[in-house]
Amino acid sequence: MDLELMVDDDTSFMDLMASQEDDEEEEHGSCYTQEPSGSLNSEASMEEYLDFDFELEEEDTRTVVETDPTSPMSLTNDGELDMDSDMEPPEFEEGEEDDGPESDTEEPPEAIGHIERMVLNFLTQLANKGLSAPSESGSDDSMSEGEEAVSATTKRKEPRPQIEVLLADRRKLGQDGELGTRSIKYPRRVAGGSARPLAQLFNVLNISHEALVTGVPTTKRDVYYKDVSLFKSQGTVDRLVDDLAATWELKRSDLNIRAASKGLVCGAGLSIELFTGETLTGKDTDGINIPVGEDIESFGIDEEVNWILVVEKEAVFQTLCRLGVADHPSMPGRGIIITGKGYPDVATRHLVKSLADALPKRIPIAALVDCDPYGLDILSVYRYGSVSMQHENDTLAARRIKWLGLRTSELSELGIDWDNLLPISKADEKKILAMLAKPNIPKKWKRELSRSLHLRRKAEIEIISSTSEYPL
Repeated sequence: MDLELMVDDDTSFMDLMASQEDDEEEEHGSCYTQEPSGSLNSEASMEEYLDFDFELEEEDTRTVVETDPTSPMSLTNDGELDMDSDMEPPEFEEGEEDDGPESDTEEPPEAIGHIERMVLNFLTQLANKGLSAPSESGSDDSMSEGEEAVSATTKRKEPRPQIEVLLADRRKLGQDGELGTRSIKYPRRVAGGSARPLAQLFNVLNISHEALVTGVPTTKRDVYYKDVSLFKSQGTVDRLVDDLAATWELKRSDLNIRAASKGLVCGAGLSIELFTGETLTGKDTDGINIPVGEDIESFGIDEEVNWILVVEKEAVFQTLCRLGVADHPSMPGRGIIITGKGYPDVATRHLVKSLADALPKRIPIAALVDCDPYGLDILSVYRYGSVSMQHENDTLAARRIKWLGLRTSELSELGIDWDNLLPISKADEKKILAMLAKPNIPKKWKRELSRSLHLRRKAEIEIISSTSEYPL
């Protein structure tokens, strides 16, 4: 069904934006909440674990001077400079200083050091704990042969010492707001084998280390397909990559592992300059892929751009593009339309955040989502950030974005027939109750959710086209 936008003489896009109440007065921080969770019962804290240091044996501090074997200056057997040599010490011109060898190499990425320390810590634990054989209790050399026979039935092996790797757990927040921790231990009793989690972790570490050393980025999808039988699911890779970044307080891009972009943008008023020198120019009647943030050098925005619209669904996005809404005469100037195809990826959120920071306040940024709890949840990800990426929310959450619709309270005003509404499912009901329990969601959002729960109905964006009298 084609989507048609209602535009009449008395109502405009800007009027719709101005009519929406400002949610800022009802907000008190980000909209997600987490149950407090204590740290794992481990002798070493996360900070101590990451700052793990090793005691090295005292090394010989004598300086080794490399010389030309044909040179008269040489080293004695004791490693001391032979002062009987005819070679004169080097002379420096006035004002010249011996600064030592110059280094043209750049500082290696911070993540390389974190990866190598984590691996070294694991190997040290393996050497200290993993190679020691489990001891047996109940044996005594002084026992007689008969006593040994009796005690043989009571012998029990002590458990082998565990090797433990600590990671941040982005889904757990302590009472102080700090991230919780989770551990990967070996050995342990599990049905699928206790070595698999460690193998998955070190596979990701190895790929990230290679990507950082070579300077060639990779994607989480590529990591998964390099060993599908090991990871079992894409979610395993996603969680490990993001947990590693959170553990070291880095961005995912600092590991040189990216998420493949899925978002689209439409509108000739936007151009994107890439570090490769390529320029991506938007189109008014077709969408282009949103590049990942690490590839973007700068944005170019036409002065005629007067509005930004973020839509939940790709189908709606494609319809708006086909109808030329980004530069339609009925709209207040040029516009830019963006979709994350449902829950947005990092690249889409980065674009929306960048536009929100760069554009003047007079240019509205609006979101059009389904009239159901998942639509509002998607809006909250754009506006407040997500729990899973909370360590990057400062650079991804666009607080300026406004809720344009679709709202339960507007259905009757739009002339939408009750029979065209969809009944809410058990999953919808559960999602509504979960969102109502969040203390920081705006009250206006909660009223809409409560109304939907009371009516037991929801609506999708496409339903607007059934009442529009003015097709674009």
